[in-house]
Amino acid sequence: MEIKVGLDGRPKCGWCAGDELYEAYHDDEWGAPMRDDRRLFGLLMLEGFQAGLAWITILRKRQNFDRAFDGWDPDTIAAYGPDHIVHLLTDPGIVRNRLKVKGAVKNATAWLRLEQEAGSCSDYLWGFVGGQPMVMRPAAIDDFRATSPESDAMSRDLKKRGFTFVGSTICYAFMQSAGMVDDHMVGCWRSS
Repeated sequence: MEIKVGLDGRPKCGWCAGDELYEAYHDDEWGAPMRDDRRLFGLLMLEGFQAGLAWITILRKRQNFDRAFDGWDPDTIAAYGPDHIVHLLTDPGIVRNRLKVKGAVKNATAWLRLEQEAGSCSDYLWGFVGGQPMVMRPAAIDDFRATSPESDAMSRDLKKRGFTFVGSTICYAFMQSAGMVDDHMVGCWRSS
């Protein structure tokens, strides 16, 4: 991976260049600190749905996911029954993987428990990076990582709390998406 010139003429992390949706995500969201509990829940669920797929697939379906999962309201999702799950599995606008759909319902319940215990899921999640973004600045593809000690710890603790689809790689991608880790490459306009 290298720096590439984006559609807007600015140098960007090479993984996004050339696709308008990907570039907008890179420019406006990826690596930008997010601390809203509901948005963090939705993002963590989308990262779980992404497992085994390209992130661009999820980005293209994100509005459909937001609609299908009631704006990622964990209270509503935790109450989904078997009929609602069957309905979701017929929705062509989302990733229709039974384990992932059921996992989102299970995770909503775990999220609500975590919220009661921690008070703020955002504070709990940001606690894995000491409350501040970890700035990495990879210079080449070999400098990128798929996991970190922090994502390992997050994964272990979330699993212990009953979450699913929260392996260390998913947690690291979530941390990047939520701005807990800033992996914009050296030379990317977002790295300055």
